Amino acid sequence: MKETQIKKNQKERTVTRRHFIRNTALAAGLITIVPRHVLGRGFIAPNDKINLGYIGLGKQGGILANKFMTNTQAQIIAGAEVWGSKREWFKQLVEGYYADKRGVANYSGVATYLQYEELLERKEIDAVVIATPDHWHAQQSIDAMKSGKDVFCEKPMTNTIKDGRDMVNALKKYDRVLQVGSMQRSWAKFIKANEIVKSGKLGEIKKVLVNVGDPYRAYDLPFQETPKDVDWNLWCGPAPLLHYHDTIAPEVVKTYPAWRDFKEIGGGRLADWGTHMFDIAQWCLGQDRTGPVSFIPPKDPKAMRGLRMYYENGIELVHEDFGRGWAVRFIGSEGSLDVSRSFLETTPTTILMPDGGDSKELFNDQGNHYQNWLDAIKTRQQPICDIETGHRSASLCHIANIAYELNRPLQWNPVKEKFKGDQEANKMRKRKKRKYA
Repeated sequence: MKETQIKKNQKERTVTRRHFIRNTALAAGLITIVPRHVLGRGFIAPNDKINLGYIGLGKQGGILANKFMTNTQAQIIAGAEVWGSKREWFKQLVEGYYADKRGVANYSGVATYLQYEELLERKEIDAVVIATPDHWHAQQSIDAMKSGKDVFCEKPMTNTIKDGRDMVNALKKYDRVLQVGSMQRSWAKFIKANEIVKSGKLGEIKKVLVNVGDPYRAYDLPFQETPKDVDWNLWCGPAPLLHYHDTIAPEVVKTYPAWRDFKEIGGGRLADWGTHMFDIAQWCLGQDRTGPVSFIPPKDPKAMRGLRMYYENGIELVHEDFGRGWAVRFIGSEGSLDVSRSFLETTPTTILMPDGGDSKELFNDQGNHYQNWLDAIKTRQQPICDIETGHRSASLCHIANIAYELNRPLQWNPVKEKFKGDQEANKMRKRKKRKYA
């Protein structure tokens, strides 16, 4: 939808809203719940369902469909995907669930599209869930916000620093609500860790260790014939036109595809899991609106761990395997804290459990990151993992990848979002978009 048409539609909706409110107030003298179809997009009555469209109908799209299908406040009505088989799979998944739970035989209410732009043209869709590979997130999120829709965007939020800032600017321009899928911020373990670190019970935090996967690498898979069922040009989209390989785009929805490993379309496992675990470090340290200012890679250019990062306040953040899987360790002057999806522990134990006892059965609640987004859509407040937070956590991972690739120290200005005195590194903040249409 063109911007001029959007502005025209917004103007028409404004006139309609004023007319409705004025006449209703005169007739009844009181307004309680104003129907959404009169108020337009962004005005959802408390009792209305939120109509959702999905962009990306593979493994993660199916997982997120299950998160929202069970929620009576939301209704999935459309999906867009470049694989024909996955469009059909998603349609059957959602319609089958609704038919079973509502007892409606032959339920048919999910439209599917090859082009996501067609989905965005549907006025009755209030919000979209984006579960495509990372290289698509920025463009699809911006297009969705421009069309008047709120967004749930999978993590990492972007594949470049520039894309992240463009998304932040778009949200401000179009006044939307965007939740990033860094759902650990809704989990009890991580909420408690955040509480303990910020309380000062660990003393002065001097160092934080984060173990996640390897940095990205250039696409190096062998050529395979492209299946007929996929529009491969659209799958690559704004990224380079890579040759097909089923490792990055399997035909069958079973396991997570490995496109995450490659620079052109992902950020390596460093970014894939870093936007979970580095995100927790940023949150607990109170650095959600900024990031480290100095990045020092290991001396060995082949090393996959060992990057040291320093915040302006002197706290050291290290990409290091400390033997506990994907996890975060906060080291303070009075104690330490280890947290992952499997555990939350402190040394001494009395920091976490001052009255003694076993913490293993505690802090297991995963909260509801998805309800948090739906609530934000209705209240027009930003959710727990808002767009600036998602951008900063992703940027940290992007800079880490750049530091590993260039294998030299980098000085970063988080206010200007530029490297100091390094032209090559600054060029890597963005990438040229391929014209795929």
